[in-house]
Amino acid sequence: MKDKICVIIGASHAGVNLAFSLRKEGWEGEIHLFDGDPVLPYHRPPLSKAYLTSDDAIEQNALKAKSTYENERINLHLGVIVTAIDKNQKVVSLENGESQKYDSLVIATGASPIIPSIPGIDTATNLYPLRTAKDVLNIKKAIHNSTTKRAVVIGAGYIGLETAASLKKLGATVTVLEREERILQRVTSPVMSDFFQKLHTEHDVAIFTSKNVVEIKATANTNTVICSDNTSYEADLIIIGVGVRVNSQLASSIGAEIENGIKVDQTTATSIKDVYAIGDCSFHHNPRYDRYIRLESVQNAVDQAKVTARTICGKDTIYDTIPWFWSDQYDIKLQMVGLSQGHDEIIVRHEEGEATKFSVWYFKGDELLAVDGINNAKAYVIGTKFIKSKSLVDKSKLRNSTEVLKPANLLIK
Repeated sequence: MKDKICVIIGASHAGVNLAFSLRKEGWEGEIHLFDGDPVLPYHRPPLSKAYLTSDDAIEQNALKAKSTYENERINLHLGVIVTAIDKNQKVVSLENGESQKYDSLVIATGASPIIPSIPGIDTATNLYPLRTAKDVLNIKKAIHNSTTKRAVVIGAGYIGLETAASLKKLGATVTVLEREERILQRVTSPVMSDFFQKLHTEHDVAIFTSKNVVEIKATANTNTVICSDNTSYEADLIIIGVGVRVNSQLASSIGAEIENGIKVDQTTATSIKDVYAIGDCSFHHNPRYDRYIRLESVQNAVDQAKVTARTICGKDTIYDTIPWFWSDQYDIKLQMVGLSQGHDEIIVRHEEGEATKFSVWYFKGDELLAVDGINNAKAYVIGTKFIKSKSLVDKSKLRNSTEVLKPANLLIK
C-alpha cells in the first residue's frame, strides 16, 4: 500500500476521522484531505452552543492540532475546492487548476444549509445560516453591534432551538418561527415537542408555530419578517434553520447512485468502483431497522470513517451501529438512541422527585425502537443496551416510577 493514494473530499468529522483511521489500520500510502473551508478542521456541535456563547477562538475547538496531521503524514489542503472527478483516470480536478490522482476516493462532502426562496431574503440585513465557523463569527458580530439585539430564528429543529438558547444567553430578544404545527415535528414525539416549547417559553423565548414566512423586508439596519397570516416580526438578526441539502453533486456527476444522499453498501462503497461516501452525505442501510437511512450526526460520521478505513485497507467489516444523538439547551441535556419512526406506543417515565429528569420509550408492539432521555443518562445507557440486544421490556415496570431504573428490573425473563 506504500505507493497507493487515498483522496478524501471534505475535512469535517467524517473526513478527518477517516484520515487518521487509515493510518491506524496500517495504510502506508499518501493521504490527501481537501476542504473548501480555510479553517483548521473543527468540532461542529459546539457551533450553536459553546462557541457561539464564548469568546473562544475556533482553534480551541479544532478536531486535531495542525502538527498531528504532519506527524501522521496527512496532506491537509484547506481552502481548496474539488471541482470534478474523472473516475476512469482516477483523478480529481481542483479549483486552482491543479489535479490529484487517487487509488481510493472518499466523498465526505456533508450537506449545506437550505436557504429558502423567500422574497426579499437576498437583501435582508444580517441573515445567516449556522453551519460554519464563519457563520458563527458573523452572528456574534451582528449581536455585538446591535443595540436592540432582536433575533428571529426561522425553523424550530434542534439547530434552531440550540441557537435560540445561545442567543438568549447573549442577551438577545429571541423569536422562533416554525412552519409546522409543533416544534421538532419531523424528528420527535409531541411529548418532547411540548417539553422543549415549555422550556424555551420559561426562558422568555417566543415560539410561534404554523408560521409560514412569505417575505422579508429590509430597512436600514433592521428587517421585518412577514408571515402568511399577516403577522410580522422585527429582526436585527435572522437565523435560517430550515434544514440542509446533501452535497451530492460530485458523486452524481460520475454516475453514483443518489437516493436521499449518496447511496452506499454496508462497507460504505458507492456504486462506482473505489469510490466511497461517508457522513451526512451518505445514504446507508441499517441492519437493526432494516431500511436505508441518512443520518446527520457526529457518531455516524466517526463510525462510518472507521469502517471505510478498514475496507480500504482490505479488512472485512460492515457498518452496523445503533444511531445516537444529543442536544444541549440551557441546563437540559437530551440524549437519544435509536430511531422512533414507525412506533405505535410511547411510554413516558418520570423519575420520582426529579422535575426535569424523565425518559420517553418508543415501541412497535413489544419491540423497543428508541429512547429519549432528558437529563437521564441512565435511561439512555439502558435503552442502548436493550435496543442492541433486542431485549423485551416489562412495560408495566417501566411505567412505575417507584421501580428502580436498572436492566434487571425491566427485563422480561
